[in-house]
Amino acid sequence: MSQKNDVCIPVSDVTSEQEQCQVSIHENFDYLQRGQWLRAAVLGATDGLVSVASLMMGVGAVKHDVRAMIITGFAGLVAGACSMAIGEFVSISSQRDVEVAQMKRGGYNDESQKDSLPNPVQAAAASAIAFMFGAIIPVLAAAFIVDHKVRLGVVVAAVSLALVVFGWIGAVLGRSPVVKSCLRITVGGWMAMAITFALTKWIGSTGL
Repeated sequence: MSQKNDVCIPVSDVTSEQEQCQVSIHENFDYLQRGQWLRAAVLGATDGLVSVASLMMGVGAVKHDVRAMIITGFAGLVAGACSMAIGEFVSISSQRDVEVAQMKRGGYNDESQKDSLPNPVQAAAASAIAFMFGAIIPVLAAAFIVDHKVRLGVVVAAVSLALVVFGWIGAVLGRSPVVKSCLRITVGGWMAMAITFALTKWIGSTGL
């Protein structure tokens, strides 16, 4: 028995309530909040993977030189990471300014509440890192292969595998259908690479 304020409560009942509370917390976990961060991370990595791979496939459509593909991929990695970081910093800064202004209008000046607001610097760094993580995959896949056709095939294979992994991670952590997520993200990546390759090949063949 446990006693508080002269009221006796059976220990077994307390234990049962604690277990029920733990189950309730687990069931009511805010997957939506985690999904927002997950979406940003997966989007950044996928964007880096698909955009840089598409750039490299476009260059590979008209040039057989491995150096041209690597330089293009690296330039796309740096430019994309900077773009993602700047865009995320501006977006989160604007969102933070709106929320701070709303708090002031409501009479809330608690510093702890301001500390809980999204951090633009952290968001920018996270976006840049996620982009670079995805973008480095096609660059590394093409770096050590001399044969042109084999290099293109390896890039497509590496990107496809990475897309499946990204889709699987997003589905598992976000509690969404795995097959649907993997299929959607993989087909989207294939389409981006195919369109870039085909259009660049066509432009190169016309002599423009």
